[in-house]
Amino acid sequence: MASDYDEVRPDVKESQESSLEALRTENTPDARSVVKELDEADTVDGVDLPGDYIAEELIVEVVPPKKDEFVCSSCFLVHHRSQLAKEKGGHAYCLECEG
Repeated sequence: MASDYDEVRPDVKESQESSLEALRTENTPDARSVVKELDEADTVDGVDLPGDYIAEELIVEVVPPKKDEFVCSSCFLVHHRSQLAKEKGGHAYCLECEG
């Protein structure tokens, strides 16, 4: 006897219909309650960030560029003059940013 394999099996069809009915009768939240829950979850008071919090001020020594160095106007990295690709309008660009 030939079988139609594209036809939905009866047990699968019944379970699909019952799950659809369950979704229709389920108590779904309204948009205001969802927004309220999201706002409550966004509070920063109860959030613990990973790692240790150090309440010290960082001190960084800023070293000006040397005579053979320049700061690229695109990537803002300090490069040696041998990496200078173009200087336009007082702005210097490195080989990586220009290429």
